[in-house]
Amino acid sequence: MKPSVVLYKSLPADLRAKLDDHFSVTEFNGLTPENIAAHADALKNAEGLLGAGGKVDAELLQHAPKLRVASTVSVGYDNFDVNALNDRGVVLMHTPTVLTETVADTLMALVLSSARRVVEVAEKVKAGEWKKSIGPEWYGVDVHHKTLGILGMGRIGMALAQRAHLGFGMPILYNARKHHPQAEERFEAQYCDLDTLLAESDFLCIILPLTDETHHLIGREQLAKMKSSAILINAGRGPVVDEQALVAALKDGTIHAAGLDVFEQEPLPLSSELLKLKNVVALPHIGSATHETRYGMARDAVDNLIAALAGQVEKNCVNPQALK
Repeated sequence: MKPSVVLYKSLPADLRAKLDDHFSVTEFNGLTPENIAAHADALKNAEGLLGAGGKVDAELLQHAPKLRVASTVSVGYDNFDVNALNDRGVVLMHTPTVLTETVADTLMALVLSSARRVVEVAEKVKAGEWKKSIGPEWYGVDVHHKTLGILGMGRIGMALAQRAHLGFGMPILYNARKHHPQAEERFEAQYCDLDTLLAESDFLCIILPLTDETHHLIGREQLAKMKSSAILINAGRGPVVDEQALVAALKDGTIHAAGLDVFEQEPLPLSSELLKLKNVVALPHIGSATHETRYGMARDAVDNLIAALAGQVEKNCVNPQALK
């Protein structure tokens, strides 16, 4: 008999067929209370769980006593209570490698569009405001040879450093939990403490996961240490930045601009003051949102589930300690 799994996010047809080849699959759209109640029997018998979005915590695990593996179609896993999974011996799998290059592209796009005011001036053109040769009021600032600061030097940070240093001649500063010799050798990146990173970066690119330690890591005090000409870029997790403090810093000129792909509340409410500021580029969390990359993430999530339920947890595991 095939193991039972619950799928709570739709998959491309070929990947769904692959899942069906290995498992008895129950599919529904999202881990809502209504779906959890309607599919209680499926959850009760599920050995695997695959999807994205929705909370997987101790309360949900009570509905899934046989669960052995949770596979998320994402690199981030802040929707999962890892401690609760560990207590139950449930392995959590994620997709950290396939989106590296695409998210680095998005970060570089935010750097360029924020510095050159691409969104703002494009809208001016569409509105018919381009009626003569442009003047300083339309100018942006240079990107090339400016100092790029990277907060979180993992796979994505390395890919961003490659684009910035080799493509735009940008000196690289970084702060992370440990030194990254490869970044220092390949891109002449310099490790520094957070205060130095804030003070010397022309572009501060945040690529951090959300944890208790990183929540509101960048707030009023940290923003005040940045150059008034600096641009903040966030494509990690929204709550790493205190949005109220960021709005204030953008309004009073503490920093020059911001390029944001993530927010404290998503979707971003229409009432958000960030939407009223011309010096903000706001994207709808598109970091990995290309057809190719999203397919790759779904493919990896399916492969992760198949491997983990077969006892082959060799890569992409968030909590290998759950196996002990």
